[in-house]
Amino acid sequence: MAGRDLRALFSTNDRQLEAGEAFTNRQGQWQIVQAALGDHLARISAASFDVEDLEAPRNNLLVFHGVGGIGKTTLSRTLEAALAGSESRPARWGKPAWPARPALLPVRIDLARSASVDFERVILTIRLALAAHLNRPLPAFDVALRRYWEHQHPGESLEEYLRRGSLAAKFGKNLPQQMQAALSDVAQALLLPGTVGSAIGALSTALRERRETVRALAGCARLADLLDTEPGVDALSYYPHLLAWEIAKLPDDQAVVPVVLLDASEETGARTHRDLERLLQRLVWLMPNAFFISTGRGRLQWADPALEGQLDWTGPTAWPGLVGQAVPGPRTAGTPTGTGRQVLIGDFSPEDCCDYLSRRLIRDGQPLIDADLRTVIAERSHGLPLYLDLAVLRFLELRRAGRTPAPADFGTDFPALLTRTLADLTPDERHLLRAVSLLDAFDLPVATAAAGLSHLSAAARLVERPFVRHDPFALWPYHLHALIRSTLRSADDATDDRWTDTDWQRAAARALAALGAQWQTGSGPDRRLLVGCLRQGLALARDHRLELGWLTDAAWAYTDDSVWEPLPLPVRDGHEGELATAGDALAELLSALARRQHEHRSVTASRLTHVLNAGLLPAELSEMALYYRAKAHRDLGQNDASRDGMRQVADGGGRLAPAAARGLAHLARAVGDFPTALSTASTLGWPGRGNRVLGDIHFAHGDMNQAASAFTTARTEAEQHGNTGEQAIAQAHLALAYAFTDPDRADDEIALAGQLLAGLDQRATALTVQVAALAREAGALADLDIARALRAEIRAAGIISAEAVLELAIALHHAVLGEHDKVRTVIDRLHALAERGEYAYYADIARYMAGLPLSAPSPTTWLATPDTVRTRWQQLVQNRRALLGAVELGVARRASTNKRPAHQEVCGPRKEGQWPAMASAPSSASTLAGRFLTRRVSADLGLSCQ
Repeated sequence: MAGRDLRALFSTNDRQLEAGEAFTNRQGQWQIVQAALGDHLARISAASFDVEDLEAPRNNLLVFHGVGGIGKTTLSRTLEAALAGSESRPARWGKPAWPARPALLPVRIDLARSASVDFERVILTIRLALAAHLNRPLPAFDVALRRYWEHQHPGESLEEYLRRGSLAAKFGKNLPQQMQAALSDVAQALLLPGTVGSAIGALSTALRERRETVRALAGCARLADLLDTEPGVDALSYYPHLLAWEIAKLPDDQAVVPVVLLDASEETGARTHRDLERLLQRLVWLMPNAFFISTGRGRLQWADPALEGQLDWTGPTAWPGLVGQAVPGPRTAGTPTGTGRQVLIGDFSPEDCCDYLSRRLIRDGQPLIDADLRTVIAERSHGLPLYLDLAVLRFLELRRAGRTPAPADFGTDFPALLTRTLADLTPDERHLLRAVSLLDAFDLPVATAAAGLSHLSAAARLVERPFVRHDPFALWPYHLHALIRSTLRSADDATDDRWTDTDWQRAAARALAALGAQWQTGSGPDRRLLVGCLRQGLALARDHRLELGWLTDAAWAYTDDSVWEPLPLPVRDGHEGELATAGDALAELLSALARRQHEHRSVTASRLTHVLNAGLLPAELSEMALYYRAKAHRDLGQNDASRDGMRQVADGGGRLAPAAARGLAHLARAVGDFPTALSTASTLGWPGRGNRVLGDIHFAHGDMNQAASAFTTARTEAEQHGNTGEQAIAQAHLALAYAFTDPDRADDEIALAGQLLAGLDQRATALTVQVAALAREAGALADLDIARALRAEIRAAGIISAEAVLELAIALHHAVLGEHDKVRTVIDRLHALAERGEYAYYADIARYMAGLPLSAPSPTTWLATPDTVRTRWQQLVQNRRALLGAVELGVARRASTNKRPAHQEVCGPRKEGQWPAMASAPSSASTLAGRFLTRRVSADLGLSCQ
């Protein structure tokens, strides 16, 4: 019978109100296991049970599901211990009623031990457990497994594999010997040497001919089929049928029922990716005499007919025990009744929270709490059943007072949560709990230091509590349940040992110092640790008005590599946009620098101006804000403002003075003052990235060999200094240089740039690579939709220089095709850019490539004569035409055989007169025939060619 919530019932005079009670009880779950296992043992002992029946519905699976951190893993481990022997079974669970035979063999498999769950390991674990328990071969399975192993792991013995891992230590080393014994027996029966290759083929033939020599295996009807199948992972997933058959053939005194506990089953599948889940489902289906207990965060959906085609066996007929209520009822104190095999434990998911609230209070057959309010309460509960219970009582209290409960009434935390959380903790644990509530995540040393304790034991005890979540793959493996954390920080604390404001301030200072010490004592550069410490440290300094301390050095370390990981911090209520402390200002500074990869540069400039105007940062960090604002101004084409900022930073002689000098060189290049740019570049060295500046200068002059050499040197320097961000920038510029002069070489350089950008957040650099991919195809593009999309993306970023280079690539394309009118259109766009951000010499270069005269004397001061620069750019056009000539010849040959040309196959027919007459090209260019395809360009740019 469902439990009643007497407190709720006695809180109102409304006799039509129905209130159900929610309750979580591990003893009740043990009773569920007992009942399910009892039913399973009775079913497989019946004379009608056939282990080879592949059509009968399956009831050999029990599922416990609930939100993460509620203790599902603990339950799984406890069940494993309880099934292994009475000495490990909690006394309150009572003695099970099942018989001594067949023996139960618990096998627990943690599916979350690695990011890449290995089905092969699942199968080996089960077989190893049986090997340790039975100490005998299982010939049908062992022969198939041996064949699989030698095919998938040539030259690697199973014994060596087990020795390297943890399986041998847990289950012993009997399996390789048992497999060899099985193979030897088969070989002896067939009068063959004991080799896998010869024995398997002969065995398969003998099985099909039903020879007496293999009568021990002849009863396994599907063994020959499995041995004839290519031994891959898919075939391996059907081998459990052989294992089930062998278990069913065991003598009565060795009869055994494996109880396989699959923990963290949520990691085996997703709505769009169920490959591993499919393999595990086969394991369950093909071993009907084994029993499986799954623990995970969600229900198994195998009984859902909508999954037909994604999994092998779906629907309520196949899995009658997995068909649950459409809306789960509240948990009760008693043993659950019914035949359902999906049991909700622990915290609720958001959907379950809403379902629970709809069932808790019912009047006239309808939920008393309306849907919108249920959603708000569920969201604020973070799945904690206790919060839902307290919210129900608050709802009744408001209703009793004659008010209609509204979402705002549930915006504060419940002090009762705090009282109940702290009730059974020791004084040290209560102290620690408050300290770690200041942190998003923690480990034992950080927690201990934040609490000011001298020993780790209290922290070690605290992390065993159910409200502490554990993620072994996180930087800091522990974090508090979100609702418990917010309650500790914001609810009224009426306990005797409550903290004062000074206590909180001191704990925050200790936590900040602990994070700094962990970062500063780390072994070698570790950006994951740096970013993690920055995120938590900035929040502590901001929220508690602490001195910056180590955060200053961490901020410089963050910017040095130009990686720009996001640094999101929660907005403080009522303080959005307000800068009141140095912590506020530094958090806004670093956030602006990280977000500039995703915002228009005008937004970046505005945010940095806000930081500078606040005047809260020390001088060296103010210099950082000033320098990056000057960079934003340069990207926007506001060169006068950029020049003023760069000059201030350069004259200050601080850490960014070399970078500011580089900025001044870029600004000189932007106005076409190349002598000044070259003079400055020669003084920069590595700190000012001098070789990259030289490469940009040579590129503008059309001297691509010198440009490539300078960019290569710049990349090498960055690699030597371990600066991955600068490596990517230099490589992107190198790819751009080769895209104009050597498309074949550009392929490799663009690919390398993409590899270096992986894991980085550099919008401008990524745009440079996309422009390079476009320039590489100049003269072979079927249309310019790709260029238009790229132009829109560049304008959204607000980077004038990137747009100018894009127009240059488009001008190269039209110049190669001899489309002078279209080159003039590009020149008009370049003139418009020059009005906003200079780079006027790009219009000159476009004219040089097309062989057009200058419309007026150029203000550009080249390092070589204008005729030399013109000749270089024209030569690039002629070289590209020569390369494309070989493609055109190949197209003509194909047309003569009534086949469409390659470019037409991808993007449709070309327009009349699109290809000008071209001279023959060297034979080395013939490799371009398959390369100049817009589809590949589209892949590089992430666009379609439609």
